[in-house]
Amino acid sequence: MADRIGHRHANSVSSRQRRKSSNSFSCFFTLRHHNLQMAEAKRKARFKHDMRIKPDQPKKVEPDEKLRPCARPGCEGEGNFKVTRSRERLGEYIWLCLDHAREHNESWDFFRGMDEKDIESFRNEAITGHRPTWPLGKRAARMQNPFGRTFGVQDGYGTFEKDADSTPQPRRPERTLTRLQVQALDTLHLAPNATLIEIKARYKELVKRFHPDANGGDRGAEERLKQVIKAYGVLRASGLT
Repeated sequence: MADRIGHRHANSVSSRQRRKSSNSFSCFFTLRHHNLQMAEAKRKARFKHDMRIKPDQPKKVEPDEKLRPCARPGCEGEGNFKVTRSRERLGEYIWLCLDHAREHNESWDFFRGMDEKDIESFRNEAITGHRPTWPLGKRAARMQNPFGRTFGVQDGYGTFEKDADSTPQPRRPERTLTRLQVQALDTLHLAPNATLIEIKARYKELVKRFHPDANGGDRGAEERLKQVIKAYGVLRASGLT
């Protein structure tokens, strides 16, 4: 009798364990699916757009096409090399193939047609970047000493005495200038009280200096000439006397 009861109890325990294991197993999958749904809902609620990075789409390979033909008449090559058209037209460019670009560069002579004087002048101006220069001391500020004092300096050359005895030059009346007028005078390297005659004289001087024919078509000189012409136009329209 005891064996029979013990056998029934063992069967009952085994049956409960199987049911519990089955329920736990099915519940495990249910919870896992529920968690995925919650995570997906949180992700959609947090971001309005899909933030995931998509793989790059394969690009369509286009057949090779000629960019531009060579500018040399009769040449069927591709113009892949940019060269300056000529010394007189430095701002214009043409496209040549490799062989014609080499030929163009080998035959290029910037100083062709210039005499020795023009070449020497160009080289001297190139030292200062083709910027206007003046002889040393021509535009230097002079020290004024109205009281004839030497301030403890040994004046071996009589500089202070000369300034003290010299008659002061009459000063030109001050004028009110706009910002554009001040910039224009600075471009022409003139004082704020420069007269119209001085402005015209400096304009002619700078135009002659920065003219493309006098600089072999240098781009820097060409740009400087544009600034000079613009500055002169501003001052001329201002009605300065």
